[in-house]
This record gives sequence, structure tokens and C-alpha cells, in this order.
Amino acid sequence: QVQLVESGGGLVQPGGSLRLSCAASGSIFSINAMAWYRQAPGKQRELVAIVGSGNRPNYPDSVKGRFTISRDTAKNTVSLQMNDLKPEDTAVYYCNADIVQSAPWALRTYWGQGTQVTVSS
Repeated sequence: QVQLVESGGGLVQPGGSLRLSCAASGSIFSINAMAWYRQAPGKQRELVAIVGSGNRPNYPDSVKGRFTISRDTAKNTVSLQMNDLKPEDTAVYYCNADIVQSAPWALRTYWGQGTQVTVSS
């Protein structure tokens, strides 16, 4: 079995910064893409950052230049540095990973438990 455990999040004022972290553990053979999604109340879950096995990040225009995703392949971790936060960034943030399990052998998508980010003065 595989688990994704997130940390970070909280309350921050507009213009502030937060860092989210996510660690994958369990029967892991390899990890393909790792990503961060967010879901605000009444809205669909949206992708905010993704990094593939080639370590090339991609972002939507809404966070480009403010958010940075980084991955440590050796430690099976992924982080999201969020700068210049805006009230519209308020949401529950989820870690996501496409993982090749070693037992049983399978490719599956896993999600973290979610962490609340609130941007408010």
C-alpha cells in the first residue's frame, strides 16, 4: 500500500508565502508525475502545478510566477512554494502522484488528505 502525507498550509495575509510538502511512502517502485491540485468551495478541483519524471514543471497562468513546485526523487517528496498569495488562492490543496507500486505490481493514482490554505487579512 502507498500513502501520500501532506504538511504545511494555514492562514496567511495577502502577499504572504506558504510552503506545502508531501511525502510518498510504502511499496513504491517508481513515481511518474507528481502534482498539486486545489479545490475551493463550490468549485471543481483544479491543477496548480505538475512535475513529471523529467523534472520539468508546468503551471496554469493563474499561479505562474508565484508558485514553484519542486521534487526530490530520492526521497519521494514534492513541495509547493507559494508566494504573493491572493484571497482567490484560498482552497484545500491536494498532493497527487502517479505511482508504480511494487506490491502488488500496478500503476495507480494516489491523493493526499488535503490541507487548507486560507489567504485573508
